[in-house]
Amino acid sequence: MSGQSHRYGKIREPDADGIAEAARILRKGGLIGLPTETVYGLAADATNSLAVAKIFKTKARPRFNPLIIHVSNKTMAAEYAEVTVYADALMEAFWPGPLTLVMRRRENCTVSPLVSAGLETIAVRAPAHVVARTVIGAVGRPLAAPSANRSGRISPTAAGHVFEDIGEEIDMILDGGSCSIGIESTVVGVGEAGFWLLRPGAITAEQLEDVTEKKLRIPEGSAITAPGQTASHYAPNAPVRLNATDRREGEILIGFGHVAGDMSLSKTGTLTEAAANLFSMLREADALTPTTIAIAPIPDHGLGIAINDRLRRAAAERE
Repeated sequence: MSGQSHRYGKIREPDADGIAEAARILRKGGLIGLPTETVYGLAADATNSLAVAKIFKTKARPRFNPLIIHVSNKTMAAEYAEVTVYADALMEAFWPGPLTLVMRRRENCTVSPLVSAGLETIAVRAPAHVVARTVIGAVGRPLAAPSANRSGRISPTAAGHVFEDIGEEIDMILDGGSCSIGIESTVVGVGEAGFWLLRPGAITAEQLEDVTEKKLRIPEGSAITAPGQTASHYAPNAPVRLNATDRREGEILIGFGHVAGDMSLSKTGTLTEAAANLFSMLREADALTPTTIAIAPIPDHGLGIAINDRLRRAAAERE
């Protein structure tokens, strides 16, 4: 039993007993903290409206902000969503993995309407993390699982983060270790005629276009049609200053590459390392109660696009 399990009580190892207990809780309408390769999710049975409502209450999440359902594979996805040719191609290429597809809900979809926030679409992902996949298989139902934190705050990438934020209000947290990717999934809307980017993530636009051989559209407008689109999101308590190359009085500087800081997302300037460290380092800096968290420039290409998206939302005016 790990030190975290002893210290926090509700944190359980994902052994056979832990998985069985998690599945029992979920089938009875409870909530658990669930590890994925992106961030930890606050999981509930997506077909149970009362359980889904608990997610919104626990996170203090606006009801207009839709949730992602997590499934085992594309066969399970097709039970709830209309899978187009483009969606099928993207599933084949990137599932299981950090790609969420927003598709039309099936007419007979049994997922709670709360998940879709009143929209005719549903966001679906097949996670790659072995613990998440094992739990989905044990429950035999899709799981709604937004990030396991208060709405708008820094996303959790370790079991301890989940406990610190909402541990007293949920039934269990499965400890799957630190998240390997560390930022949320890429979200893509898919229709019969093509696909469009709703939220950047670990899978880049170039990777998506290579598979479909079709240009990825970036829609305009402010309507929220997918998770993670609110202007202020992923925010620490301290204000955030972006593209910093120096440390000002009272600040904590998070460096990157040649910009040294009090800590560094990646001393070698590696974007995958920076993504994996992003949320945990924001938490670490915030715990030092600085006047401001200053963050070094991140290249705005490839995975850097997703990192900068999270940083801009963290620095945005608070809602």
